[in-house]
Amino acid sequence: MDRMIIPIHCIIPPHMLKEIAERGDQSQRKWAMQTLTVSEQLRGRRLAIGGVRVRKPAGEKRRIIYDAANGYELPGTLVRSEGDSPSSDTAVNEAYDGAGATYNLFKEVFGRNSIDNRGMQLDSTVHYAENYDNAFWDGRQMVYGDGDGKIFERFTKAVDVITHELSHGVTQYEANLIYQEQSGALNESFSDVFGSLVKQRLLGQRVEQANWLVGEGLFKPGVKGVAIRSMKAPGTAYDDPILGKDPQPGHMKDYNDTWFDNGGVHINSGIPNHAFYLVAIEIGGYAWEKAGLIWYVALRDRIRRRANFKRAAKATLRAAVELFGVGSIEQEAVRKGWEGVGVTFK
Repeated sequence: MDRMIIPIHCIIPPHMLKEIAERGDQSQRKWAMQTLTVSEQLRGRRLAIGGVRVRKPAGEKRRIIYDAANGYELPGTLVRSEGDSPSSDTAVNEAYDGAGATYNLFKEVFGRNSIDNRGMQLDSTVHYAENYDNAFWDGRQMVYGDGDGKIFERFTKAVDVITHELSHGVTQYEANLIYQEQSGALNESFSDVFGSLVKQRLLGQRVEQANWLVGEGLFKPGVKGVAIRSMKAPGTAYDDPILGKDPQPGHMKDYNDTWFDNGGVHINSGIPNHAFYLVAIEIGGYAWEKAGLIWYVALRDRIRRRANFKRAAKATLRAAVELFGVGSIEQEAVRKGWEGVGVTFK
């Protein structure tokens, strides 16, 4: 057994759930507290058992979907395997298709053999707990809640959320970024980047056509917001009486030096997110072809556990030079992108 300690990575950040717990009605407060409690219990259980169960590599795309039937036992009952016909359950099909789209990005664009680069089987569980407002990667598999039905939709609905969480697994097997402060914010940002790339690739969008929203479609009608994060304009994704206002900064001058959420990993990720957006826009074309490749190669080859924003900037700059040459448009775009968010190379 691999003894790495893997944190639980959830798509809905604690600061958003905290706002609901303080501002929502009685049922909403209950759901938010339940989600926070379950997430903390899961983190504690992962830390207690220590490692990651290493499954025998599949060697090819292999998706397995389970149903928790609104319980807590994982993985649950097997409901769809690779090659099976679509289910009558929408969440099952969305989890299956989203895992496939994620696998395809890493395989077809980056030459990576699944999450661990050794053909890892992609396991997912839907219908986890009751009114569970989150989705998470636990180091072994994906788990999706159905949402509370008032603020959040089912968490399989947004393909970039699926890829975001699965991409935490890629980071786990590569840089294994410490989930705290700037290294933790980078961990979150890489997942947002790859999630956005999958969504854009499925839609066939060039950089200027994409809206660069993360988690679009998760909010129920009536919520004053368009997504849980915006890479194009951090801090503008939502402004709602119950959820509060999107706290993400897009520049180092607004960096949130907080103890909450492991040092603001879901908040300050807006800075490297916006850097990637600026790089992609500067390069143009399809984001997964050049900007995404630079970010992937940097994560795979150069970024290490304790990386901060400046180290990540230097790593992506070196990756751009390795891939496209000294003085290339791509190299200059990476420089402009990081400097555009206040991260310098000196």
